[in-house]
Amino acid sequence: MRAKRLLDLTLGSALLILTAPLVTVAALAAALRRTPGGAFVRETRTGLHGAPITVRSLRTRRLRLDLLSRLPHVVRGELSLVGPAALRPGDPRARRRWRQSVKPGLTGLAQLRRHSVLPWDEPELLDQHYVEHHGIGLDLKVLLGTLPALLHAPAEGGPAEGGLSDADHRLRGYSAAK
Repeated sequence: MRAKRLLDLTLGSALLILTAPLVTVAALAAALRRTPGGAFVRETRTGLHGAPITVRSLRTRRLRLDLLSRLPHVVRGELSLVGPAALRPGDPRARRRWRQSVKPGLTGLAQLRRHSVLPWDEPELLDQHYVEHHGIGLDLKVLLGTLPALLHAPAEGGPAEGGLSDADHRLRGYSAAK
């Protein structure tokens, strides 16, 4: 078993067990509020090799419980804990060969830098950087940085903490529009 899959399976299963009570309570609260469409939303996303996958997420952004509700997809092997964002099949970025070469993830370099003041194309470049340099070490670094990044967004207009700078991964003359 590859090390990345082993990490996804063991850590994903542990997180699923630990967070199941919280996600269950949030789902019950959403059901009691009679949220239109139910407590969960089903969305089609592009997975490994461009294959469509149906992802179920809790209808909430509080404490990013929507991401925790996707842990069963990680355990089943449809998603990874760390990887590029899972995009809709109609999104032109979803057709990029480099993006289709890995499973989409719950978190990634782009999510760590989401409050950054870097250029608008930065998330796509960070996703590409991850694909080109992914490994267990980078996955662990991203996972360790995810919780603090979610809990401690930088002040308005301030740069995000840690991670990569704009110059760390761009090739000379590179454009995300390619």
